[in-house]
Amino acid sequence: MLLPFLAFALILQASLPQTSQRTIAIDEAFAAEAHLKVGDRVAIAARPGASAAADMVVIGAIVRRGADPSQVARGDFVARLHLDQLQRISGYGDRVDRFAIATRRSGDIDRTLLRINHVAFGFRAYRSSDIAVETSRTFQVVSRFHRAIGVITIVASSIFLLCIMVLKVEERRRDIAALRLMGISRSSVVRSIIIEAAVVAVLGSMLGVVLGWATSLFVNWHYQALYRTPLYFSIVTPPVIGLAVSLSLILGVGAGVLASMRLVRTPPLELFGR
Repeated sequence: MLLPFLAFALILQASLPQTSQRTIAIDEAFAAEAHLKVGDRVAIAARPGASAAADMVVIGAIVRRGADPSQVARGDFVARLHLDQLQRISGYGDRVDRFAIATRRSGDIDRTLLRINHVAFGFRAYRSSDIAVETSRTFQVVSRFHRAIGVITIVASSIFLLCIMVLKVEERRRDIAALRLMGISRSSVVRSIIIEAAVVAVLGSMLGVVLGWATSLFVNWHYQALYRTPLYFSIVTPPVIGLAVSLSLILGVGAGVLASMRLVRTPPLELFGR
């Protein structure tokens, strides 16, 4: 059985005589920081500098870090040791800080929690999902903050889009007046402006999706290298793309309707300035 053991000193001792062939596993961040590889012989001890009490082991594996948001900013290095070896080095004996239990069926979880919590006073069992929620509180706050920024951005961009559409339509006052004098109905003029606004909105949203996808790739590349984790910090998903295109289309059509209705209600001669 292998368990994580964080509070230990790892000392390279290539010149010491070999006293043990037991193996340990370390995470990839630890291996990169200490320049270690599979097959290296190292000494492990409970305290830095305790070479006399150190155990000689061989690095048998380098494991990939999991995508756990709660461990991203901690910067811990992880080593996995055999249970008896961990007990001897840590001096804990038969004590443990925490352990995990797997159940065969989801229906057994409640009964298992109840039985464990009634065994003795001083410890408590939790569901793994509850622990994940508690350790992700910070990320939930960040998510709400980003959602608020998104709402503000959408409102501001819709106002900006409406102003742009009004200005663009105002520049075409004479064209719209000429169409009206030629017998083109108001509904046809409004429909043409709406179609034009919808096309521009769809093209703009597609450009925004490409830009967002490229930005997401850069963000993941930078922060995965910085924190040495496979966790994705930015994801562009089909629901996000659908929401972006839908909002862009709705706002574009709405801005086109408001801008066009203002001009088609004005008599054509007034649009010419007469």
